[in-house]
Amino acid sequence: MADLDDIYNQRIFELAAAIPHAAHLDHPEATARAHSKLCGSTVEVELKMEGDRIADFGQTVKACLLGQASAAIVGREIVGTPAGEFRAVAAAMRRMLKEGGPRPDGRWTDLGLLQPVKDYPHRHASTLLVFEAVERALDEIEARQQRASAAQ
Repeated sequence: MADLDDIYNQRIFELAAAIPHAAHLDHPEATARAHSKLCGSTVEVELKMEGDRIADFGQTVKACLLGQASAAIVGREIVGTPAGEFRAVAAAMRRMLKEGGPRPDGRWTDLGLLQPVKDYPHRHASTLLVFEAVERALDEIEARQQRASAAQ
């Protein structure tokens, strides 16, 4: 089992202290919220898309240190990301925390800093909030696009 010092390390504190895109967007295409009943953490996100890519992102993070760190990494990397890639990263995070799967790689490699959280299931929800919120926003946009296509 990971020691708490492995989880709450200096890099996690640094990430949490500098959350990018911590502002509201003008006219977002979708807004979504994820909340952890266990710890009370909440992450709300706003998205704009250009085709299949996330063109702009805003977030309001009222979360514990782990939720903040996760949101900081996502905020740093999300703009320009195709929706499918983001969903794959979210799935990789869930596997890493819940099944001991491999860390995300490439530009998402810093999410691996959260790997020790796998030993603390009660911390999984707060760590994954930003992913849940973004996926809900993507679902909203995709549903609207499907309705528009069906109406044509």
